[in-house]
Amino acid sequence: MNSIITVSIDKAEMERLVQKEIRTQIQEINAELIFWDLKELCRRTCMSRPFVLDQFFYHPDFPKFKIGSKWLMPAKKTEAFLLDWIKKQARS
Repeated sequence: MNSIITVSIDKAEMERLVQKEIRTQIQEINAELIFWDLKELCRRTCMSRPFVLDQFFYHPDFPKFKIGSKWLMPAKKTEAFLLDWIKKQARS
């Protein structure tokens, strides 16, 4: 007894669902952290600590707070600063 099963998938619908799930996962990951420390900042930007310190960390508009001996940066404000900063670097 040979049985054949045929499955039909709407490729466009599948791509839409996958993209929706990816967006959801990215939003959840980004929502996990309210603050970044210097190590997280370096990890998320793929920049070394010396580069971060030299290029923008001490910029007066860079959003950072020193709590005890630890620097903390509000994640959303830091992200906005970095997007603006990188645009300005591209023009230099």
